Amino acid sequence: MPAHSDEPERPRYEPEILPPDRGRNGQNWPPPPYGYTAGPQGSQRIFITRIGPLGFGLATLVVGLFAVVLLLLLISTALIWLPFVAAIVILGAVVGALRRL
Repeated sequence: MPAHSDEPERPRYEPEILPPDRGRNGQNWPPPPYGYTAGPQGSQRIFITRIGPLGFGLATLVVGLFAVVLLLLLISTALIWLPFVAAIVILGAVVGALRRL
C-alpha cells in the first residue's frame, strides 16, 4: 500500500520483455496472426484474418436474407390474424346494430 493516498500503487511484478530474436519454441516474436488452442485431441491452430470484399458481401447478403425472412414472417403473422380481427369488428358492429333495434 502506498505511503500516501495520493501516490499511485506500484506494480507488484515487472512484465518480461522478450528480445526480438527470442520467442516461443524458437519462433520469431511477435507471433504470427494465428493462435493455438488446447483441446482433448491436442493443440490446434486458429487462423485469424481480415475479411475481404467477397466475405463482406456474402455476410451482408446473409444478414439481408435473414432480415427478409423475419419481415415475411411478421407480415404473414399479421395477414393470418387480419381475417379474425375483421370478423370480430364486423360481429361487434352487427351486435351493436341489433341492440339498437
